[in-house]
Amino acid sequence: MKVVILCGGLGTRMREETEFRPKPLVEIGHRPILWHIMKLYAHHGFHEFVLCLGYRGHMIKEYFLNYEAMNSDFTIRLGQQKQATYHGAHEEQDFRVTLVDTGGETMTGGRIKRVGRYLDGDTFMVTYGDGLADLNLAELVAFHRRHGKLATLTAVRGQSRFGIVSLGDEGQVLEFQEKPTLEEWVHVGFFLFDRRVLEYLGGDDCILEREPLERLAREGQLMAYRHAGFFQAMDTYREYKGLNALWDAGQAPWKVWP
Repeated sequence: MKVVILCGGLGTRMREETEFRPKPLVEIGHRPILWHIMKLYAHHGFHEFVLCLGYRGHMIKEYFLNYEAMNSDFTIRLGQQKQATYHGAHEEQDFRVTLVDTGGETMTGGRIKRVGRYLDGDTFMVTYGDGLADLNLAELVAFHRRHGKLATLTAVRGQSRFGIVSLGDEGQVLEFQEKPTLEEWVHVGFFLFDRRVLEYLGGDDCILEREPLERLAREGQLMAYRHAGFFQAMDTYREYKGLNALWDAGQAPWKVWP
């Protein structure tokens, strides 16, 4: 089963890091967040990826074109018949990555539509290139197969961006909770789609999270897998710093691989 990763956004809320590189290449522990996402999928047996490129997509292409040289010892023969011999094997040896330019301004649904020709199975996965989780993907797949609908999204409990206070009649603070977990569920990507979902997608201006998912929901074809574990999107510079702090402390919940 192939994994589509949306890598084309501008990352405008992280200009400190995305001014000169696409957000999927912003590093957590000296590795792009994209690498961390792919390692999660590979740990659960999914090694074929289709990357939807947009903003500064050439940099993601260069990253993978140079991956062998930057992650292996090698011997190179110079001259007109230049040839490199790589020594040893890194853990990503069996990754198969298709990189597709899906346009600078294309929306999420349009990007998935554009890569449809590279999706040759009955089902495929989709996720965003900026979210990390300790998700059990085998359980997600089993859930999708049990319910038999066209689409599954992953949902987690939302978290307030602010501290919440309970007040008495005269303004006395009765209780304070710092950014509590909310009762509402929010979707965080990690989709699993039947191939027929491609028929719900329109042109380049198609936003997956609007008409396609709304229509699937109206038709009773969209299910949610509830994830009770860790999830964190890297939408802001503060979240970038927080994820790096977890990694540096050896407390990164999303690192499920050895």
